[in-house]
Amino acid sequence: MSNLDEPDGLYKHDGLTAMHTPVLLKEVLDLLDPHSGDFMIDGTMDGGGHAAAIMEKVAPNGTFLGIDLDKRLIEKVKEKDPSRAQDDRIETHFICGNYADLPEILKKENLGKADGLLLDLGFSSEQTEGSGRGFSFKAEHAEEPLLMTYDDSRIPVSEILRGVTEEKLADIIFEFGGERMSRRIAKAIKERNRRGGVKTAGELADTVHAALPKGYERGRIDPATRTFQALRIYANGELENLVSVFKNIGTVVNPGGRVAIISFHSLEDRIVKQAFQNMAKTGEAKLLVKKPITASASEIRENPRSRSAKLRAIKIT
Repeated sequence: MSNLDEPDGLYKHDGLTAMHTPVLLKEVLDLLDPHSGDFMIDGTMDGGGHAAAIMEKVAPNGTFLGIDLDKRLIEKVKEKDPSRAQDDRIETHFICGNYADLPEILKKENLGKADGLLLDLGFSSEQTEGSGRGFSFKAEHAEEPLLMTYDDSRIPVSEILRGVTEEKLADIIFEFGGERMSRRIAKAIKERNRRGGVKTAGELADTVHAALPKGYERGRIDPATRTFQALRIYANGELENLVSVFKNIGTVVNPGGRVAIISFHSLEDRIVKQAFQNMAKTGEAKLLVKKPITASASEIRENPRSRSAKLRAIKIT
């Protein structure tokens, strides 16, 4: 599992301006095919890059629902362009919540089924820089408490590290991070816990660095990258959230509606691929692409985050 999330860059759209480079934007719009009057959902709004372009497409008379677990990101999007967030050409809903709860969110907002759903499963710098939740292993974030959760409904990573066995911790780091040194790292974390605990992002990063041989990863990525990724995915139930979406597709998206999902991790892409293929076999959906769409060389140069992105899409039948 070598696919790791990349940091976002700066994206400026004529409407909503956001510190977020929307990956595969043209391809997403082509596959979702939003039109004036449509109802579209962005279930992972993040910095608002895709959302801005989608809202332009559904205007006038369309409806847009933007969801994100991180309340800060929702507020940032509104602050950056209040006129867009309150665009009277379309009906807009911005919700702090989990896309896995879409059926409940639609009911609460008095909305019917959508014509399109987008999920960008990437993890952006918007969620690390200044979050105060310990997502980053960078030195400037070393004193942040080791929460690594998007909201307070989940168990913080510092507690998870204390509660799980060394064997379970090694399995988490290997399964969700693809870290081949997972057992060595897990042992070092549990030993430090016995000496006082791993309570900050810096303490976790230092523990991982000390557990690994010099020159590990040969400078390609920070040696703590895979461990931080694994713990974030596990703590937030990210794979479980994704699986739950497919159970509810029929109550969220209209027949003829489209679903596009961008994944950055091999486990995520495998879940999406298998779910889409199963829906195609049972006649619930039609595959819009047989193989995942990836970024062009020029996009990768402009936005390194797009390097590991894979876009798949279906049309509900």
